[in-house]
Amino acid sequence: MYDKAPTNGNLNQVDLRSDTVTRACPEMRRRMAEAIVGDDVYSEDPTVNALQERCAELFKKEAGLFVTTGTMGNLISIMAHTGGRGEIILGVTNHIHRWEASGYARIAGVSATTLPVKPDGTISLEEIEEFCHDEELHQAKTKLICIENTQNFVGGKAITLEYMKEIRKIADKHQMKVHIDGARIFNAAVKLGVHVSELAKDADSIQVCFSKGLGAPIGTMVLGSKEFIHEARLMRKLVGGAWRQAGHLAAAAMYALDHAVEWITKDHERALRLAKAINALNNPKISVEEEGITNMIIIDCKDPDKVCSDLANLGILMMPRDSRKIRAVVHRNIDDEAIDRAIDAFKQLFAK
Repeated sequence: MYDKAPTNGNLNQVDLRSDTVTRACPEMRRRMAEAIVGDDVYSEDPTVNALQERCAELFKKEAGLFVTTGTMGNLISIMAHTGGRGEIILGVTNHIHRWEASGYARIAGVSATTLPVKPDGTISLEEIEEFCHDEELHQAKTKLICIENTQNFVGGKAITLEYMKEIRKIADKHQMKVHIDGARIFNAAVKLGVHVSELAKDADSIQVCFSKGLGAPIGTMVLGSKEFIHEARLMRKLVGGAWRQAGHLAAAAMYALDHAVEWITKDHERALRLAKAINALNNPKISVEEEGITNMIIIDCKDPDKVCSDLANLGILMMPRDSRKIRAVVHRNIDDEAIDRAIDAFKQLFAK
């Protein structure tokens, strides 16, 4: 899944494998170079502090903590909420369970109940309720519900405010916390037409990636109460995540936040255009579900490995997701010309 991209001598490829492949633009690089920095271990980096304060205000949480990756953000959030005991509930295809090296079990020391994820990205509320339990001799107490928004595996589907309200009710009933893996929370907000703080308000914590749709080279913000962030800071140190002059990276995130809605809106428009163009080929060998598209499209085809190889030979990079599907992700380095090239490649391969 994460094989090195084949260049085939073509250095002018359209890379749609992920929104993590973005490269900083000249202005972002300038902001990074000119950032005023200090030692973040001492909480003395003014740019990091400003970013944490800005994000806390933006998401209407008490405090924030700047960390390296979304995986680290999720891990230290689980550690801070559970204290190394108990169980979490999450979707079986959620990133925390499937693509974060089992950190919740190996490092955080908790077990997990994994439940099926529906096509809209949600988990059955009835099943969540069924598998919530108090601590007793034979069972660990359920301490945390983890929700991914947008949900990657089903194609970047946005999780609604109404669903999050129901999750909050279940969590309160069973004295549990709620964590959002919000790697692409801005995509969800743009898709649903709501402010990111609305999507976060029913959660006790959220992690937000700057290195995906926001196009920064590295960095994630963890947000929650002051007490939670104090504990998360200790957990960050424990897993080796304390850093020094991180303001150079925080400056990139600051610039990304200035343009987030603008960039992501364009990504969504381009992703939908690509999806519609593929479906317009009217070829039974390939199709895309257009419903609920954000910046990600899931292409159904017979042989994803071969299709991706053929596309790569035409200068278009996509990711085989499983035996039937390909994932393509639009990001800020993909412009209208790049989408045109991708459409032309599909026409060469699948036009009747």
